Amino acid sequence: MALWDQWVEAALVKLASKNLMRSTRPISLTPAAAVHFSADEVETFDGPRQWDRSSVEVEMDERTFREWLSELPDPGGESIAKDENVSRKLLLFSGNDYLGLSSHPAVRKAAAKAAQEHGMGPRGSALICGYSNYHMLLEASLAELKNKEDCLLCPTGFAANVAFMSALGSICSLLAVGGRPSEDQKIAIFSDALNHASIIDGIRLVERQQEAEVFVYRHRDMVHLNALLSCCKMAKKVVITDSLFSMDGDFAPISDLVELRKKHGFLLAIDDAHSTLVCGENGGGLLEVYGCESDVDICIGTLSKAVGCLGGFVACSNKWKQLIQSRGRSFIFSTSLPVPIVAASHASLVVARKEKWRRTAIWSRVDDFNALTRLNITSPIISLVIGSEKAALCASRHMLESGFHITAIRPPTVPPNSCRLRITLSAAHTFEDIKKLVAALSLWFVFPAADQNAQIAPKL
Repeated sequence: MALWDQWVEAALVKLASKNLMRSTRPISLTPAAAVHFSADEVETFDGPRQWDRSSVEVEMDERTFREWLSELPDPGGESIAKDENVSRKLLLFSGNDYLGLSSHPAVRKAAAKAAQEHGMGPRGSALICGYSNYHMLLEASLAELKNKEDCLLCPTGFAANVAFMSALGSICSLLAVGGRPSEDQKIAIFSDALNHASIIDGIRLVERQQEAEVFVYRHRDMVHLNALLSCCKMAKKVVITDSLFSMDGDFAPISDLVELRKKHGFLLAIDDAHSTLVCGENGGGLLEVYGCESDVDICIGTLSKAVGCLGGFVACSNKWKQLIQSRGRSFIFSTSLPVPIVAASHASLVVARKEKWRRTAIWSRVDDFNALTRLNITSPIISLVIGSEKAALCASRHMLESGFHITAIRPPTVPPNSCRLRITLSAAHTFEDIKKLVAALSLWFVFPAADQNAQIAPKL
């Protein structure tokens, strides 16, 4: 990876020569911000408490509930009476709060204290006045979690991917004579076919700037990726993939990617959004599970999934951080995260590190679902592919009427004729919740018998 280090260093030198290097300068918020972030001050617990239920139990007023039902096809063709007494309490199986941390008292307390003392904080972009000692400490904590030299906070996970991609593309423009890279000077980006929309949109931005050629490899197909890499004569190669795919619930073949990186010398970027805090002994994500943090150059993540808050980040080297904060447009031109959100996110990281039972609990729910359905799911994301949009909407209606908040996933989120129910499990769910869920699903899906392959079929 020495070549990539050289290219990034050269790009930074070029930026410096043009006075285009940008740095964040933290505003010090007092009094005693560090006390509020102290791990010793964060109260944790040894098991579920009543507040955990609020992250998986939601209520909906009757009118909204009926309006939602009226938008969904009814297999029986019956209209909903205006005075129908329908349930308004729903079990949430469609969120991304995998550890149930959004409702944790320590997270609430951290946000409230920061808001009381600082309001929403200095409102501006991070490069102007929106960066504080709160932001700086959260970045240090995330860098430690991901075992990286540094970290850059972004407004969202979407913005983090776009910021990285736009900074990546700028390398060849900065190094090209006249600012227009020739074909062999462009960056070759290899992207999994099922990567998240934020990665795809970031790539499109780089393409539009004529800074990259893009090669899409078949989902998780390392033979196809190796063939594409072998045929590519461009020097600057990048492979980017989700670690845990949000719509299919399967994992990227990290070990194989690491081996291909050694063979081809590409820059490896991983979007670890859905496995951060969920996977690994310390919640470091899929890279911690495989012990390959040093083999992954860029780790992108979010604070709006298992962290239970809002925001995104790029964990990387110090030089990459300098480049992204100088050329990453979605970082430069966005208002920084509000201080209460940053405070809550830091508290959430502390809780996740201390309350290891939460990771045990969510993987126990995965085992429960597998045992009850005989499906071979491998993550807290369960994708029940149905097919047509109408069938998926009918299934969603059935689950809604059964007391479950589960929505149909349709195009453009997924390709046509692959519509599905996307179910997500949480550490706040109980075994009884899973039993009720499977019972309701069993009225719509045929699950395999003990001696059958792990496949489902909708009852249509």
